[in-house]
Amino acid sequence: MTSPLLGLPGAVAGDGIDAPVAAHYGSFNGEQRALVTGGGFVDLSHRDVVRIEGPDRLTWLHSLTTQYFEGLAPGTWVQALVLSPQGHVEHELTGVDDGIAFVAHTEPGAGQGLADFLDRMRFMMRVEVSVVTDDVAVAWRVTGDGATYDLVPRTRLEEYAAAAGPAAGLWAYEALRIERGEPRFGVDTDHRTIPNEVGWIGPAVHLEKGCYRGQETVARVHTLGRPPRRLTLLHLDGSENRLPSPGSPVTLPGSEKQVGFVGSSARHHELGPIALGLLKRNIPVDAVLEVDGMPVSQEVVVDPEVGLHVRPQL
Repeated sequence: MTSPLLGLPGAVAGDGIDAPVAAHYGSFNGEQRALVTGGGFVDLSHRDVVRIEGPDRLTWLHSLTTQYFEGLAPGTWVQALVLSPQGHVEHELTGVDDGIAFVAHTEPGAGQGLADFLDRMRFMMRVEVSVVTDDVAVAWRVTGDGATYDLVPRTRLEEYAAAAGPAAGLWAYEALRIERGEPRFGVDTDHRTIPNEVGWIGPAVHLEKGCYRGQETVARVHTLGRPPRRLTLLHLDGSENRLPSPGSPVTLPGSEKQVGFVGSSARHHELGPIALGLLKRNIPVDAVLEVDGMPVSQEVVVDPEVGLHVRPQL
């Protein structure tokens, strides 16, 4: 659904699944700096929104996902994953409970699949699941305490923008997200990704809870360490006026052997061109690699031995 905020002065639409919102409003570097200093918001209204209501919702989500939902206080944002029996990430969601319902957002186009899965798992639980993307929009803004998401009635999105401005585009948001080493589901992950590889142990996976699907894999890798792959911040050659496409192979210089792939990439206002890559664990962390004909250096995001995120989070 195309955002009405594309009508704001200077707005330039994004690409691909991000086309319904603005990539920038004329100066993505200036927009990054504004977000860093605590001003403005980002329109994420293209993300899908799923609502889960009913008296059993938190106990039910606790049993199905990687997050600790029992006793979740209203107004507390949490991230959660749904795993396959083998521990691979199948769904990712971020949401908040308001005392009546838990409302979560996920990647554009992923909401119906998440809702369908949840519906299949209802059994006798007193819960109702619905996709409410047409009614609820998502925004992100920096606050004095860090950053937060807002759920906004879609009909009031322009009113929200007038109060929360200035608007920053998705390019600014993505650059700061990549700098923090936060993976984007389906872009920085693939069908084989386990939470330990991309730094989701802690933020999205609660280690002190009961059984859930895929827990055995997560617990085993957490206990023994050395996940098969590791999320890495890649610093791209700044002399090239291009960014690699998502999914581009990462190779060793002079070799066609693929050692990983690139997911998100962006131009950071201080670091220059950066990207997130999912690399084989045994690739030395100081090795210079190559992506789309460009040399790239690495900065550790997920410790290759223990599978935990090592970069500070916003």
